Amino acid sequence: MQGAPDTITAIATAQGRGGIGIVRISGPDAHVIAEQIAGALPSPRVAELRAFRDSEGEQIDEGLILNFPAPNSFTGEHVVELHAHGGAVVLGMLLARVLSLGARFARPGEFSERAFLNDKLDLAQAEAIADLIDSDTEQAARAATRSLQGEFSRHVHTLVEALVSLRTYVEAAIDFPDEEIDFLSDGQVLAQLTAVNEQLAEVRKQARQGQLLRDGMTLVIAGRPNAGKSSLLNALAGREAAIVTEVAGTTRDVLREHIQLDGMPLHVIDTAGLRDSVDPIEQEGIRRAWHQIEQADRVLLVIDDQQGFADEDQQILERLPEKLPHTKIFSKTDLTGRKTGIDTDNTQQAIALSTCTGEGMDALRDHLKQLM
Repeated sequence: MQGAPDTITAIATAQGRGGIGIVRISGPDAHVIAEQIAGALPSPRVAELRAFRDSEGEQIDEGLILNFPAPNSFTGEHVVELHAHGGAVVLGMLLARVLSLGARFARPGEFSERAFLNDKLDLAQAEAIADLIDSDTEQAARAATRSLQGEFSRHVHTLVEALVSLRTYVEAAIDFPDEEIDFLSDGQVLAQLTAVNEQLAEVRKQARQGQLLRDGMTLVIAGRPNAGKSSLLNALAGREAAIVTEVAGTTRDVLREHIQLDGMPLHVIDTAGLRDSVDPIEQEGIRRAWHQIEQADRVLLVIDDQQGFADEDQQILERLPEKLPHTKIFSKTDLTGRKTGIDTDNTQQAIALSTCTGEGMDALRDHLKQLM
């Protein structure tokens, strides 16, 4: 695509009042339209102060005009930007003037679509624009910026090149079986395949990290009744989000809290205690708990340190989805005297803490930040 047959326009700044509002025009007639509004175009990428006029020659507003001739523009087409005052009425009048001269409203994302079709952006970069606009945290914005600069795309391209090289090597071995060098048995194919797998794992890891920064990690707190799950939710949320009592089975439904750890989004879900029950209401709560567990990114298995790791806890672990990661949380250490912080339980990392005193909570937060 070297240029679309029509010219599009849209207000490129956010809705609402502001000091400056931008009307963007892109397409084959962008220059012609802009000249009828603001006179002769300035030199490429040079801002000039101009009067913007309607069809009767009456001034609509005064502002800056910027000219980006093809192919050196965001879309790869002729692009002109009219920088006016940011009032809704002024921008509406200016946009109506552009439309009256033959442009049409751009569809949502159409400027980026044209940039993609003109090889100004690849797909990962186009998606990064949306991620950057929608980012809720500094870390998510920085990750989107790196993707927009092509960091993720370079990793993907490196992987593609490695696969092409490996394919060439294997095809040569098949096409020339009588050569003195045995391409398949000298270990080079296996070495290249191992390298490709390592690169693929790195790409998947980066994609997963980007998703977590953008959407947040879904963390389900699970365990037996009265293990300290709701207290842990309250400690992470920094408020009394869940009712806490000494009565087992207080939590019957799913409770959700959306928090941030150093700017990283975290969706924490408290669930009903997992046990065999004849109470139909509690059974429904347990069913919902397992449903949330199956959709989680990670499970915090809360264990009452007074009772220790019991057979019931092992049964919960065995029922977890095979590839679902989990962290054991030994709670109520203020009642047992156990040392808080990172612990080791049968060679697996666990965290001992007290939501009552707050000891061990920083270790849990650091653990979660490392995971994200």
